[in-house]
Amino acid sequence: MGARRSRRSLAVRSACAAFAALLVCGVVAGSAYGVAATSDVSYDDTGGVISLGVPGGSGAPGYTIKIDRDPFGVSTWRGGQRVLATSDGSPPAVEILTAAGWAGTTTVRDAQWQDGVLDLIVDTTQAANPAHVRLTPTADRYQVRVFGAGPDAVLSTSVHYTMSTAGHWYGHGEAQTADGGPYTRQPWPLDEAAIRDDVFGPASYLMIDPFWFTQSAAGLWFDTREVMAVSLGSRRADTADFEVQDSDTSTHTVFVEATPHAVYQDYVGITGAPAKSDATPTQYRLPLWNSWAQFYTSVSQDKVLEYANGLHTAGVPGHTIQVDDGWMSHYGDFTFNDKFPAPRQMSEEIHGLGYDMGLWVTLWINNDADNYAYARDHGYLLHSKEDPAQPCQVTWWNGTAGIVDLANPDARAWFAQQLRNLESTYGVDGFKFDTRFFDERCAPYPGHQPLDYLDLGAQLADEFDQQGAGIRIHWTGSQRYGFVIRQVDKSTDWGSLQTAVAQNLAISSIGYPFVETDMIGGSLGGPTPSKQLLIRWAQAASLMPLMYSSTSPAGRTDPFTGQREDYDQETVDLYTRAVQRHGQLTPYIRDQVRRAIATGEPIMKPLFFQFPGDAATYSVDDQWLLGDSLLAAPLVTDAQSRNVHIPPGRWFDATRSRVVVGPTTLTGYRAGLGETPVFVRLGRPDTGDLLRVVARW
Repeated sequence: MGARRSRRSLAVRSACAAFAALLVCGVVAGSAYGVAATSDVSYDDTGGVISLGVPGGSGAPGYTIKIDRDPFGVSTWRGGQRVLATSDGSPPAVEILTAAGWAGTTTVRDAQWQDGVLDLIVDTTQAANPAHVRLTPTADRYQVRVFGAGPDAVLSTSVHYTMSTAGHWYGHGEAQTADGGPYTRQPWPLDEAAIRDDVFGPASYLMIDPFWFTQSAAGLWFDTREVMAVSLGSRRADTADFEVQDSDTSTHTVFVEATPHAVYQDYVGITGAPAKSDATPTQYRLPLWNSWAQFYTSVSQDKVLEYANGLHTAGVPGHTIQVDDGWMSHYGDFTFNDKFPAPRQMSEEIHGLGYDMGLWVTLWINNDADNYAYARDHGYLLHSKEDPAQPCQVTWWNGTAGIVDLANPDARAWFAQQLRNLESTYGVDGFKFDTRFFDERCAPYPGHQPLDYLDLGAQLADEFDQQGAGIRIHWTGSQRYGFVIRQVDKSTDWGSLQTAVAQNLAISSIGYPFVETDMIGGSLGGPTPSKQLLIRWAQAASLMPLMYSSTSPAGRTDPFTGQREDYDQETVDLYTRAVQRHGQLTPYIRDQVRRAIATGEPIMKPLFFQFPGDAATYSVDDQWLLGDSLLAAPLVTDAQSRNVHIPPGRWFDATRSRVVVGPTTLTGYRAGLGETPVFVRLGRPDTGDLLRVVARW
C-alpha cells in the first residue's frame, strides 16, 4: 500500500487545545498522496459563509467550497451548481466520539486561511471539546481532516453527507443490504437501497474500497487503515454516514471533476493501475470448471472424474477442473480424505482429458486438524488480541480455527511448502485461495498492521496459479496486484443473475478490472438452476472479461435431494456457443487487459463512463460496455424480450444486422433463448475487428 504519514501523539494533540497552539503544533501533516496547498485559491469570509474558490485549468473544471458558519456545513459547487454537501444539522456535518459520547458540530468559532490551508475550530454539543477541521484545496480535489481540539481524547470520528445533493451514488463495492445484499441484491446505483456495513474494513471478506462517486461528478475517498462503519440511507434516510472507528483523526478527499469517469481516474491515480493480470490468455479464452456448485462438499474422486469426462464428452470447452471444498481430511490438513483414494490417478486422468487440475485451499486451520497443534506449538498462528500468549480463535462457515500468520516468515514458508507438496506429489497445477488472510479479532505480527496482510496474502498467492479463480483482496492499493476478482456466492435464481451483473459494475468501478461473476448458474446452495437461467447466465458471462463455471450443462445430481437433473442437448449447445463467442472476443478482451494494465481503465464499465451527458444511462443496471465499443444487453430475466437503452452515436445491432442511432430505447427487444443482444459502436478504431467477430454469430 502507499505510505501513510504517522499521526502525532494523542498527548500532544490534546495539549494543543487553543487554536493558535494547534497551528504551532502542526497536528496535520500533508497527504501521502500529494494533496498540497495551492496559492491560486480565493478566500472570502462574509455574510456567515466562508468561500474558497479554486480556478479551473489543465483539465480540472474549477470549483468553490462554501462553509456555512451556523450550523456548520460544507458544500461543493461547480459551475454554479451544488455537487456535494454535508448534512445540514440533523445529523450534524461532523461528529467526534469522546468518553462522554458523541459530540456533533454546531457553529464555527474560529477560521484561519494561511498558506493555502483553511483551519476551522467548530463548537460541538460538548462545550469543552470543539472539533478541528482542516481543508486543503488543490486543482481537482480537496482534503478534509477532522480531529479533536479539546482536552478529551477522540475515539472515533464521523462525517455525514446528504445523498440527494449529488444525484445517484456509485462505488463502495459489494454492498450489504437488509434485503439480501450482497448475495442476492446489489443496488446500482447505490441509492436504490439502504446499505449498511458496520465492519467496513480491509480485512472484510467483501470486495470493498473506501471510495464513492456520484452522478454530479463528485467523489469521496477515506484514507484510512481502520475499520469504518458505513451507512448509505440506512441509519438515516438520504444520508451517507462515514465513521472511522478507533481513530482520533479521519482524513478524506473530495474529488471535483466534470464527469464521473474523471473521478474514477482520480482514484486510480491513488491506487495505482494493475502491474499485470494474473490470468493467462487461455484463462481469458476458456472457462474454469470448479466443482463447488456441482457437488458442494459431497464431492469425491469418482464424481470429479465423471464430471470431467462428461464435460469433455459433451464438447464444452474449459481449461481447468478445480476441486473445491470437500477434499481435505480436516480443514487445514493438506491431505485428501477417504473420498479420494487415489488423488494422483485422478490428476493424471484430468490431465489426460486436456485440463489442468486445481484445488481449493485455506489458511484457516480448524482446531481438530492434525496441523493445528503443530502450527500452534511452532507459533505459526495469529495471536489473540485479548491474550497474546494464545492463538486467535475465529469462527467461520466450517467451524473454529486459527489462521496462519503470513507475517511470520517461518509460518509463511511452512504454509507455502504445503502447497508445493501438493503440486509435486499429486500433479496439482494451481489453487483457489478462499477465506481471508486476516481477521480483526486477531493481533498482527509484531511490527505489522492489519492492512499489511493484504500485501502478504497477495504476495503468497502470486507464487501460484489461481487458474482464473483469483483471490478476494481489496482496499485502496490492492488494485495494483492485478488479480482476477470473483464475487461472493450467488443463489440460483434470476435475482442473483441480476445481482451478479450489477456487482461486477460495482467492483469494476472501484478499480478492479479483471472481474467475473460467481459460478455460472449460482453456487449458494440453491436448487439446480433452470435451463433458461443457466443459458442466460452463460450468455451474460460470455460478454465479461472471464467465465467462471461449475454447474454442468450436461446435468447434475442435486447434492441435497439426490435428485438427478438432466439438461437437454440444446442446453449443452447454447452453453457451448456462449463459450465459443467469448473465445472469439478474446483478442478484443486482451486489448482491454493491456489497457487496464497501462491506465487502470475498467474492462466492464457502466454506460455513463463513456456517455456522461446521457441522463438515462445513470440508472441502467443490466447493460454494460465491454471496452468502449461493445454494448452488452443480455436477458437477465425469464422473459423473451427486454428494453435496451442505446447511448448516443451509431451502433450496429449484431442480432438484427441493422444500424441504430442513439440515444434511444428499444422497447420490447425480442431475443430467443439462442440470441444475446449485442451492439457494436461504429466509427471506432476497433469497430472493424468487432464487426468481423459478430458476423460469425
